[in-house]
Amino acid sequence: MSGGHRLFYPALPVVAEHAPHRAVYVGDAEGRCEILAWDRSAGTARQVTDRAAGTIRAAIDPTGTTIWWFDDDLGGVGTWRTCGFDRPDRSVAALPSVPPARHAGIAMATDGTTAIGLSDDGGMTLFLRSGDGRVSERAHVTGYAYLVDLDPAGQLAAIGADAATDAAVTVFTTDGGRVADIAGRADGRVWALGFAPGSGPARLLLVIEDQGGYLPATWTADDGLVRHDWCRFDTEITAGWFPDGQRLLVRQDRHARSLLHEVDLAGRTRTVVDTPTGSILDAAVWPDGDIAYVWTDSVTPPQLRSVRGLELPEHPGGQPDAGEPDAVTAPTDYRREEIRVPGPGGPIPALVAVPTDREGPRPAVFLVHGGPFQHARDAYDPLVEVLVSTGCAVVRVNYRGSSGYGAAWRNDFSAGVGLTQLEDLAAVRAHLVAEGVIEDRRTALWGTSWGGYLTLLALGRQPELWRLGIAISPVADYVAAFEAATPAVRALDVLLFGGTPGEVPQRYARSSPITYVDQVRAPVLLAVSTGDVRCPPAPVEHYARLLAGRRIPHQVVRRRAGHEDFDAQSHLALMQTVLLFMQRHFDGVRDEGTPVALAMARPVG
Repeated sequence: MSGGHRLFYPALPVVAEHAPHRAVYVGDAEGRCEILAWDRSAGTARQVTDRAAGTIRAAIDPTGTTIWWFDDDLGGVGTWRTCGFDRPDRSVAALPSVPPARHAGIAMATDGTTAIGLSDDGGMTLFLRSGDGRVSERAHVTGYAYLVDLDPAGQLAAIGADAATDAAVTVFTTDGGRVADIAGRADGRVWALGFAPGSGPARLLLVIEDQGGYLPATWTADDGLVRHDWCRFDTEITAGWFPDGQRLLVRQDRHARSLLHEVDLAGRTRTVVDTPTGSILDAAVWPDGDIAYVWTDSVTPPQLRSVRGLELPEHPGGQPDAGEPDAVTAPTDYRREEIRVPGPGGPIPALVAVPTDREGPRPAVFLVHGGPFQHARDAYDPLVEVLVSTGCAVVRVNYRGSSGYGAAWRNDFSAGVGLTQLEDLAAVRAHLVAEGVIEDRRTALWGTSWGGYLTLLALGRQPELWRLGIAISPVADYVAAFEAATPAVRALDVLLFGGTPGEVPQRYARSSPITYVDQVRAPVLLAVSTGDVRCPPAPVEHYARLLAGRRIPHQVVRRRAGHEDFDAQSHLALMQTVLLFMQRHFDGVRDEGTPVALAMARPVG
């Protein structure tokens, strides 16, 4: 096993199926995410894309001859382009007659046939491009949908949609004919993952949520859906095929960490793959049989590793180890622990980091994860390092709705969307105050996306608990955000609330931060992105104007980015802005010796 190589963007390189010495990956180009072509046999890489907003979506054909990359704007609308592996400087439009749309999947067959999913407000359209470059429209699905995979023979395409509906997975012929519908339900969702490699009848891999657990399943046209009930997992999984088409590599998120399993479907065996303790952010079996994965833990930035050992090449610009820049040059020692706190829905898991330079309660920042179906991990987070260096304790709560703790925990929104999660945040806060770990009067919230939404909701619903709020790309008004969002986001909202704002208006109002804006007392920093289509900026700007009308201290940071910002320098600038805001409003303007003020005096690199 290699010592690993830090990744600028924590996703595995994509390897050409029949030319495994060729791959593409997301690398660092002057602080931006860009696509690089990697010749593994020569140990060299060459930059493919060079765009102001960065590039993160790419594919490579099975022969390793052609690279595909998605040229999109800040809102995610764009077109696919192709270039030769040996001539990345010369690209052409892959679908010249197709108007720009949002990426909704890409998959390739052995003969070079490529299936492309593109979505707009009307749904998803499936296009097929033959090996000689001819492009045709083959199917259209209304609402939220995405292309999962194309079978090796190029005859069948799997389309995924809302995993809890009757059309969770649909299999089409590449002529547009409907072959099968695989249904999910609210307490038994279904996700498709991909077709098995090799020749023979097409065999589709799926994951089924069932009786609180998760299990793999397979589908063929002859046998239909076959569940592998003997291979049940108690927490969330995803999986992919080994090159033999008989074994699976299963990645399991479990209790803030990850496990890899090798599953032999024919032999009905399951074996844990030896990996270090921590979190695995991506994993796959490459065509040569090597198991590659992206690994991290609380003190180690994401690394590319493999069972056999591999390393990324030196960056073309001479930067072989590109990672997110350190925000504070003098790291602070701190202790890390995992706790379980009694809560209204059961024990609440939380990760706590506390500086060790002195005893006694600390000011605390609760880093609220997004999703909602994500979780705080045993994984490197530069924000934890920065905030601990200011003298603050950092608390990351895996509230109900978080993944990694089983279906019952993930699906619990019993007190209402957002409101359930606030119950758990408050319970963990009360426990840490009672234990003397954190200060009762100096606790802050910091969240991004859905975490930003929970931050604003908590400031209005629990104003007596929180001294400060940092909300990055939040939802401030759920109804307004729903109306402006993409079909994928609207599908998630319908799942969470049990309907649209028109169907269940009271639920949306009860869970919307703007409903409680008049109760907010704490200073608030709001960051919005001009091209954000998941958490649109206009409702957040309106929320800020309401704060201004009540003379609540606040600041709005406007960034030229989409929902995700892939520019490292932009992240660093935002972090500096937030620390200055904390200096003014969390510690006190006149207290020059406070932890935040001291951290701001340190050089930033």
